[in-house]
Amino acid sequence: MLKKRFIEALVAEDIGRGDLFARVSNSKDIKAYILAKSEGVFGGREYISTMANIYNLDLDWLVEDGSSFDIGDKLLYIYGDSKKILSLERSILDIALHASSIATLTNRFVKKVDRYGIKLLDTRKTRPLLREFEKYAVRCGGGVNHRMGLDDCLMLKDTHLKTIDDLDKFMQEVRRKIPFTSKVEIECESLEMVREGMRVGADIIMCDNMSIEKIREVVEFRDKNYPNILLEASGNITLDNIEEIAKSGVDAISSGSLIHQANWIDLSMKIENI
Repeated sequence: MLKKRFIEALVAEDIGRGDLFARVSNSKDIKAYILAKSEGVFGGREYISTMANIYNLDLDWLVEDGSSFDIGDKLLYIYGDSKKILSLERSILDIALHASSIATLTNRFVKKVDRYGIKLLDTRKTRPLLREFEKYAVRCGGGVNHRMGLDDCLMLKDTHLKTIDDLDKFMQEVRRKIPFTSKVEIECESLEMVREGMRVGADIIMCDNMSIEKIREVVEFRDKNYPNILLEASGNITLDNIEEIAKSGVDAISSGSLIHQANWIDLSMKIENI
């Protein structure tokens, strides 16, 4: 249902009061295809398939979500009424471009850490109203979603901690009131804060903007004293430093850049008359 509403809003934004070309042209059955003009990892199949169901188009997929493709590859054939396909051309391409661009960058990060058994996480740094879509694109690239919103994990960031007078008492209240299955994550910038967060019962500790040396200290302390607590590294994660962080022994690495630093790849639609 969410995908359907998303698709309908996306199409309405582009078509407005009606496609002017559709007003003056004649309908005919045509075949179109999406052509890759750069290499990448595909994302968007679920959403484009939903669009095809809504607007009665037939699809012949040549890729799966998460599939790699090269320049010159045909990714999808689309069959149907010319007016519908041409009216939806930009919407289809925008879905494929946006999702595939995020999936492509995410996959580059995943390849850096996969051998170490580290989970690559996204963040809540998503474009307004596009969180579900952009986090789906991260999954297409092999990443793992962090929390979707404020309701599925309690994270205590530095701003939250500034408002808490007694962390022990607060954590007792937390365990009484949040769902039994919900985890608590505490953001820490120092080893002292890590010790405090672990002592009060955090399920996850985020090593926020720590140096590699500090992260290794945290891992060593965790392994000796609180082996069941998960460790997440975050802050200034790049393709150049992520592998070194993965070697430190943390369980996961999160980065907002998977989404907000993704550069659009190049895809286009071509028409073949039947």
